[in-house]
Amino acid sequence: MSPLPAVIAYGLGTLALGCSLMACRIEEKPMNVNEIQLTNAPQGHTIHNTQVFSKDGQWIVFDTRNDDTQIGRTGRIAMVNVHTGETRTLYQTPNQSPDGPGVGAATWSPVADRVLFIHGIRNADASRPYSMTRRTGVAIDIDRPGQPVFMDARNIIPPFTKGALRGGTHAHTWSGDGQWISFTYNDHVMEQLAQTDSAVSDLRMVGVMVPGRVAVPDDGSLENNSGEYFAVVVTAVTECPTRGTDEIERAFDECWIGTHGYLKPDGKRQRRAIAFQGKVRNAEGRAVTEVFVADLPDDLTEEADGQPLAGTATTRPCVPVGVIQRRITFSVAGIEGPRHWLRTTPDGEMILYLANDHRGIVQLFGVSPNGGEPRQLTANPFPVQGPFNSDPDGRWVAYTADNSLFITELATGDTHRLTARFEDADKPVGAPNWSPDGSTIAYNRYVGEGDGRFLQIFLLTFQEPSVY
Repeated sequence: MSPLPAVIAYGLGTLALGCSLMACRIEEKPMNVNEIQLTNAPQGHTIHNTQVFSKDGQWIVFDTRNDDTQIGRTGRIAMVNVHTGETRTLYQTPNQSPDGPGVGAATWSPVADRVLFIHGIRNADASRPYSMTRRTGVAIDIDRPGQPVFMDARNIIPPFTKGALRGGTHAHTWSGDGQWISFTYNDHVMEQLAQTDSAVSDLRMVGVMVPGRVAVPDDGSLENNSGEYFAVVVTAVTECPTRGTDEIERAFDECWIGTHGYLKPDGKRQRRAIAFQGKVRNAEGRAVTEVFVADLPDDLTEEADGQPLAGTATTRPCVPVGVIQRRITFSVAGIEGPRHWLRTTPDGEMILYLANDHRGIVQLFGVSPNGGEPRQLTANPFPVQGPFNSDPDGRWVAYTADNSLFITELATGDTHRLTARFEDADKPVGAPNWSPDGSTIAYNRYVGEGDGRFLQIFLLTFQEPSVY
């Protein structure tokens, strides 16, 4: 068990006994938590929505954005030591300009000293700027800073290459064992075709890459690249989903289910699966976002007859044989609230998402990857304000609300405010990230004013209790 649950369990005492969700109170008395400002440099320090700690919890990876929208203008990936504040540059883009290439959204492998991040296409300029269809995944091994490893291959020139995609991968997330990587994806070929064919759209999808080098011919344009991983799309989308069905027009903001998958109703383990948000059309034709699951086979390289993984000049990449896409929630309003990525408990038993409760307040909900009735997890008098993460034991979830950082116990709904309530301009930004041992939470907050206002990294470290 991580240090955090031990500390908080001591503090809750008998409070959790017999505590129903709607009756559970928010503990406003500050917990025994030590808060420090880890970074101070006059630049942005943006941490991603997940997996920002090194596997030993000693370092945090970040990019130097001072604004979440500015990946295309950002050229540096760095890491900072959680004890000393020492900062080391891991990668700097060559020839960075306002149009690209751009880097950002860095995640750390849970099992290796390697970070992975978005990298814009190398020939970026004013006529070909950083965009959703012009980016890829690049890794840096910590002992080889400045030496990019192109992970997913890219080939936008026919004949297309099996195992390479034709657009831009984004928001990369490592599986629990650090072997596979998920991402959201936009297709350059379909984007270009849509300019002359109104029946076609570049629809966001979810993809996965697995180890296996893919070679792509080098035409000298820097548009294409070979990759160390075999990349495929794992969600089926359509421009015109049938009303009242499970067809989706957009798949996005996914997560891996469990550290080692989840148990099916028959007791068998699904080793690898993705939970994602899918946009459907209800019977009235209104767009509603629901929770979906894609169960993945062990082999993602097999394609069905007439459904090439690489796609064609007029069709998007197809889904490998053996992927099973299922809708999990069937709500009236669907997922609602601020943008967030789905999360699951480490045992894979529950998918976490945001939606309005009966009062119209955005709260955390959970649902099994096997389906069934969702369960409301928080019942605060104010809405959850952004993305969230569960702790390594799956007992607690951390999130922002009421301009503060909170944690809630998933089993009971017991909730603790961990920070002061900040003014709107100074409130926590993005997702709080737990350290691998659950003893520390890292989060972002702006500090300073005017031209001296920068996004900094803060740490909350749980101490031995004195009152609880």
